Amino acid sequence: MQSVIAQAKRIVVKVGSSLVTNDGKGLDHDAIARWAAQIAKLRGAGKEVVLVSSGAIAEGMQRLGWARRPKEIHELQAAAAVGQMGLAQVYESQFGRYGIRTAQVLLTHADLADRERYLNARSTLLTLLSLGVVPIINENDTVVTDEIKFGDNDTLGALVTNLIEGDVLVILTDQQGLYTADPRKDPNATFVHEALAGTPELEAMAGGAGTSIGRGGMLTKILAAKRAAKSGAHTTIASGREPDVLGRLANGEGIGTQVLAPTGRLTARKQWMADHLQLRGRVVIDAGAVEKLTSGGKSLLPIGVTEVQGEFARGEVIACVDGAGREVARGITNYSSAEARLIARKPSSEIESVLGHLNEPELIHRDNLVTRLFSSADAAGSVARRVGLQIADQLFRLARNGAAFAEIVRRQGGRIGIAGPRLHAAPQVAVLAEIRHPGRRALGDSVA
Repeated sequence: MQSVIAQAKRIVVKVGSSLVTNDGKGLDHDAIARWAAQIAKLRGAGKEVVLVSSGAIAEGMQRLGWARRPKEIHELQAAAAVGQMGLAQVYESQFGRYGIRTAQVLLTHADLADRERYLNARSTLLTLLSLGVVPIINENDTVVTDEIKFGDNDTLGALVTNLIEGDVLVILTDQQGLYTADPRKDPNATFVHEALAGTPELEAMAGGAGTSIGRGGMLTKILAAKRAAKSGAHTTIASGREPDVLGRLANGEGIGTQVLAPTGRLTARKQWMADHLQLRGRVVIDAGAVEKLTSGGKSLLPIGVTEVQGEFARGEVIACVDGAGREVARGITNYSSAEARLIARKPSSEIESVLGHLNEPELIHRDNLVTRLFSSADAAGSVARRVGLQIADQLFRLARNGAAFAEIVRRQGGRIGIAGPRLHAAPQVAVLAEIRHPGRRALGDSVA
């Protein structure tokens, strides 16, 4: 088993409380120095690294003279506020020894649930990475309650991985990885070196190996790995007690448990947009833009937009329709409806002069865009009705990837799914048709 980190370009590393504190008695400066040294090596190998670090509450408890983790929410918030100061200072000092700047980023789950705040956070983190900065991320425990009471940084690590489209999430803990059962209780438990994220037995295998300082057990790590896999990221769960664990993983050594995502990042992201997000509005695009989106795999530029319909905010999902109102694509918009109306039919070079700012040169970037083989559900349904049960044979001949066809059939639980080709694009899901009456009638719907 070779580590997935060896080929990764962008990595999110999560270190738990037990790996950065002295059993809750403040921060372990020596341990943090070792993490800084290992991450500096990853940076030297050309990898971008985001660090999700626990330890603020434990540091705050030490500074306030508390031996036990309090139960009252306001006391936990106070400890977090005090501890964040020390946590940021130690990381800045240790990374500074290698000439690496750090940035403290405090997030809540609400920041990543709101699409506009999500995009703002994403832009900030990607900018920091482009500047060679190592972002140090923690939950903003001072202003939230649910995250302190029930949350964990494993989940935050997965959310950040999805946010920046990371290749691998590394969860470092005081455990070796996942076993088929709790090895402390079951002598027959065996170590799981590798598993697919979709394996349903993983949750049953995971135990609750938490401590009084940290909040997460193995179950939270498996759930985080499954969450990261939704955007196509692999996860490695390994012991932070292993010497030079990050360097060895980067060199391909198979340490810990690898939870592998079943699909590539871009595919998973587009499936997420197509399947889970509601449309907030739509833009009418000209024939040239239709051609570029459907055949050329290009981004949607403002100059190709002829009309903006509905009210939407930056970061929401909108439809792209042709002059006849047929949907040809959908995606995440970089501009609000009010801004889109102002820049429609204008070249990207004029966006800043019109709005006074420039988010992106595209209204919808191609990475955030899902195109459709059929322009509308009516068109898909019409084809389905004509060919009846022959729809599978007729359209499967067009598919370039039989494995994709089989995967869609499996995922849709008996529906017929077609992985349809484009002249200039990779295979993608084009039609889902549910056969209501074999040989007589089929109802179709188009998806990206």
